[in-house]
Amino acid sequence: MLSRKNFDYGLLDAIAHRPWPLPDRPWVMTQSWHDLLFAHWAIDRDRLRALVPAGIDIDLHDGQAWLGIVPFHMTNVAPRGLPNLPWVSAFPELNVRTYVVRDRKPGVYFFSLDAANPLAVAAARALFKLPYYAARMHVETADGSVRYESRRTSNERIAALSCRYRPTGGVSVPVPGTLEYFLTERYCLYVVDSSRVRRLEIHHRPWHLQPAELEIATNTMADAAGVSLPPVAPLLHFSARQDMVAFPMETLL
Repeated sequence: MLSRKNFDYGLLDAIAHRPWPLPDRPWVMTQSWHDLLFAHWAIDRDRLRALVPAGIDIDLHDGQAWLGIVPFHMTNVAPRGLPNLPWVSAFPELNVRTYVVRDRKPGVYFFSLDAANPLAVAAARALFKLPYYAARMHVETADGSVRYESRRTSNERIAALSCRYRPTGGVSVPVPGTLEYFLTERYCLYVVDSSRVRRLEIHHRPWHLQPAELEIATNTMADAAGVSLPPVAPLLHFSARQDMVAFPMETLL
């Protein structure tokens, strides 16, 4: 059985950086995110608007919308009060996301979440209505670099990522108002299910970001979501680790 002794429960007392107060209900799940890459492209707002359901607005930074592809791997994935279990509590995940806002709470909208754990995929789809997909995934770290391979298996559209990335500089905490802050410091996600908007709030310490470099062999993740990436290099940030807790999902009126 895996230990959760290395989880940073001290984050529950670190709240000064939050853009709004913690929810007034108990948290229900832990996750630890490792070797995370934020790869971001500026995207036409109207293109994203056509893909994001009504009820949530596209969030903009200086008038610009963004799409992110975010590979990482996880540990400590477990409901509150339950132990970590081999295979169930640790696996890779790959997100395609954009940025939205509702009731002045900026958050994340996921076009897809690929995971190497079919059980987690089934549970997230059933419980949270999140667009999870099963994928064959492999993550290898060596010499300061992360080799990341993912190919979706549960959908007819090809969705694959083959890349290598690594941090290239020192650590910094994003400053409110900057693009880096806009793209990373988000404390909720939104789901639209049968015209009902739902919000799932999370909490973690401020992000510790590093500049990064990326070599891409294959990337069809945005295409599978219906978005064509512009022929420019993405904006890149790396984070070695982020521990988080999630709160129960709420339906908004």
